Amino acid sequence: MNYTLYHYFEKDIGPLRNLSSLSIDEALDVSRQIKQDGKLFASQRPDDYMLIRRDLEKIAREQFMAKGGKPKNFFPHYMTLGSCDWLKTWYMNPSWITINLDEFDENTISFTYGDLFPTMRYQDNKPYRRQVYSKQEIVKVIDEFKMPQEWNRNGDKGPERYIEVQIWDDEVIQRYFL
Repeated sequence: MNYTLYHYFEKDIGPLRNLSSLSIDEALDVSRQIKQDGKLFASQRPDDYMLIRRDLEKIAREQFMAKGGKPKNFFPHYMTLGSCDWLKTWYMNPSWITINLDEFDENTISFTYGDLFPTMRYQDNKPYRRQVYSKQEIVKVIDEFKMPQEWNRNGDKGPERYIEVQIWDDEVIQRYFL
């Protein structure tokens, strides 16, 4: 499987700025500032976003470990498997970085078919809901359901717009960007 991973961000802020790396109070302060500004997609998030996110990240980490994953961090950095033009609309001045998937140790990356939030919370009984996948497993899911970027480009067929990659180790990304 030879794919490129993408991480989208506000150019003036820089890549891989992770709210989960902050204390809950600091993360809530940043979230409030984003919400007050009102210009970015993230300003639409609910007030309890960080609390929900922390719970979902814990569930994803536990599922990944149950499948043999060996996360080195308690929270992931997020990328997408393949590009997703829709994510550029989240930012005033979008930018992105790319890294080849094969640079990562497969024991330190997991996948969700869609963004972690709707994947773990959306109630429609699709077989890929509430699942975290290994690299081998996501290949099978893609074979069966294709890339969401191909069949749901406009988001009118459900919440899945891309495959999210959770990076549970800083080793590769810090060589480039941290």
